[in-house]
Amino acid sequence: MIDGALPYLRCPVCRQPLERAGRTLRCPLRHSFDMAKQGYADLTAGRMPHVGDTAAMIADRDAFLTAGHYDFIADALAAAATPGFVGDAPAGPGFDADAGTEPGFVVDAGTGTGHYLSRVLDALPDATGLGLDVSKPALRRTARAHPRVAAVLTDLWRPLPIADSVADVVLNVFSPRNGPEFHRVLRPDGLLLVVTPEPDHLRELIAAHQMIQVDPDKAARVQESLGDHFKSGTPIPLRREMTLTAAETRTLIGMTPSAHHASAIEAASATVTASVLMTPYRPL
Repeated sequence: MIDGALPYLRCPVCRQPLERAGRTLRCPLRHSFDMAKQGYADLTAGRMPHVGDTAAMIADRDAFLTAGHYDFIADALAAAATPGFVGDAPAGPGFDADAGTEPGFVVDAGTGTGHYLSRVLDALPDATGLGLDVSKPALRRTARAHPRVAAVLTDLWRPLPIADSVADVVLNVFSPRNGPEFHRVLRPDGLLLVVTPEPDHLRELIAAHQMIQVDPDKAARVQESLGDHFKSGTPIPLRREMTLTAAETRTLIGMTPSAHHASAIEAASATVTASVLMTPYRPL
């Protein structure tokens, strides 16, 4: 539903507000942007160097997440986005436990299927959500994931088509982190929630199927990307042992960056470790 997010969106060319006319978004300077028939808006303003996850990867991700295997991550994000959560980071007026102010605008940067954003919005009945992704197959699903979700095609490494200081919460789950842009679009009292894999995440599948390993310097790279703009709270470890059928194992491999070269065809039932960190950040 693009209309709910429209007050927060900006033209990617001139940064002016946008208005909708049918399936077109226009700014006062007459820059126009199409909306796909599947419901997402294209605010790329030019060619992109990459197209993101494929339709097959998104289909596997949708199946795996819908089955509930990563619900423990979605539940943690939903709890963290509700009023009163401070996550051992400096509390701001908008998230003060006594004030009980509910976030009104939630941005999911690298939204995928919109699964995590939808779960957060279920916990925030008055909030509007905006899912950003570079993958068209992903946004086709995001656009219909929740009645209060708007979906926008954009490159996270470029300036985001969002006004300054309007987001109450930014979600970033297994996705690129654009620290300066996250800081720009967040309110001064806003909250950034980042989910990253731990070194032993999916270790059983990595060993058995030649999957891409988690970067051992992941924590340092996350800090490098965000440290100049955010103060980190205490990371919250989230961990589950998942018992998967052979089909679920193949689906899990298929939704990851290893999908193109891992030996998923030989996947069997397995017990797999899911181990991630959810880290809260406040803008400096």
